[in-house]
Amino acid sequence: MGLFDLFKNKAKVEVPEEVEETQEQEGIEVYSGIRVEVTTFEDQLLFTAKLMDLKGDTGELYQYFETGTLQSGGPVEVKIRGYSAYKRKAVYMEGVITPEIKNMWRVEDLVITKVENDRAFFRLNVDVDAVLTRYDGPDAAEAVCRLLNISIGGACIFTQEEYSMGSKFRLRVRLLGDRPEFLLYCEILRIIEKDETGYEYGCRFLEISEEEEQRIIQSMFAIQSMRKDIC
Repeated sequence: MGLFDLFKNKAKVEVPEEVEETQEQEGIEVYSGIRVEVTTFEDQLLFTAKLMDLKGDTGELYQYFETGTLQSGGPVEVKIRGYSAYKRKAVYMEGVITPEIKNMWRVEDLVITKVENDRAFFRLNVDVDAVLTRYDGPDAAEAVCRLLNISIGGACIFTQEEYSMGSKFRLRVRLLGDRPEFLLYCEILRIIEKDETGYEYGCRFLEISEEEEQRIIQSMFAIQSMRKDIC
């Protein structure tokens, strides 16, 4: 199934009045140059890109790398979200994209739907086995865990081991059986106790390279594609 088969009879989403006021006051142009993730309205990740040349409600999306799922076709409505280092806020947008040349998309009717204090990375639910090794404390023993979801910015894991906020560890996980393992250095930012069964830890990645980010995104696309084939 191609990209444009995913979008049929998609209704326009009304923008809240308070968001329109914020957009008018700030100007959408302040978000030119940010890295963004483009998804369907069903939260399927399509590609990552740099949002450039913003003028009014139009701009250009420069796709970072091939995903193998994109085809030429007519305009489609998407959600766009990214993080502005200047504003130190996540910005959520909606717009209509049209392919121009290879790895470049025209975006029109762009509106800001909300601006929040989060990193806004797309997260994919995975639920796979993983191993973590704490490296900021006296005990460096390995512990088994479950990787519940992952993004280019962080992950959520579940384990019976108890850690404190700010603990750092190395996460070792294989997202796909035919691909190399990931070794990702993490810091715990959020803790959720799950009764007596264990703990969920929301973590951010530390010092992750662009190459590793691309490997994560490519694996996420591959997992999405496999799930579509099964359905």
